[in-house]
Amino acid sequence: MSGLGDTSVIFDLDGTLVDSEPNYYEAGRGLLAEHGIADFTWADHERYVGISTLETVTLWKREYGLRASVDELLADKNRRYLDLARTGTRVYPEMRKFVELLAAEGVPMAVASGSSREAITAILSGTGLNAQLRTVVSADEVGRGKPAPDVFLEAARRLGVAPGDCVVLEDAAPGAAAAHAAGMRCIAIPYVTGQADAPEFATAGLLLRGGQGEFTAQAAYDWLRGAK
Repeated sequence: MSGLGDTSVIFDLDGTLVDSEPNYYEAGRGLLAEHGIADFTWADHERYVGISTLETVTLWKREYGLRASVDELLADKNRRYLDLARTGTRVYPEMRKFVELLAAEGVPMAVASGSSREAITAILSGTGLNAQLRTVVSADEVGRGKPAPDVFLEAARRLGVAPGDCVVLEDAAPGAAAAHAAGMRCIAIPYVTGQADAPEFATAGLLLRGGQGEFTAQAAYDWLRGAK
């Protein structure tokens, strides 16, 4: 048993472990431009941070009146995103340190993400994180995406641990809500720091209002030791 007792850690991927949002933005901007929507901005993109790609394109179809089917939009956005993700996705350095610290302690870990399984696998293998993070759940594999707790509950099931023994790391309000609904503690690192006052983040056990700039592996580890 590690120094963290029975604690298991579940990571969100995009915006939490890796800075993939710029790739998602570029994939979405390119897709919408092809459908005649030429003014999709980063501020527009921020409204969709934390929800699955499927839910995002479903909303776009309705909001922008796109003629393509949801399945076509999903496949197109995933293809564009994978092309970008494979060529370069940056791991947050302190997050990599945190994963390595937990791995050295033998702490059970999983990734639970709204991205497609293919995208998660491509990023983890491309960044080398797959060496420590072998248990992976995509929202595509469960009934409901975040803010429903399904993806986190499935991660706990695959790890063989109780939800109450899990701590989730999340960057987005829907993910913090999902962790709370799953009965899990949460370390929240808002990707959009201006959203730090969102009510969903108020349920987090540890809220780092400054986002990744405020996160350190050692402080997170020390918090886990104190919170176990």
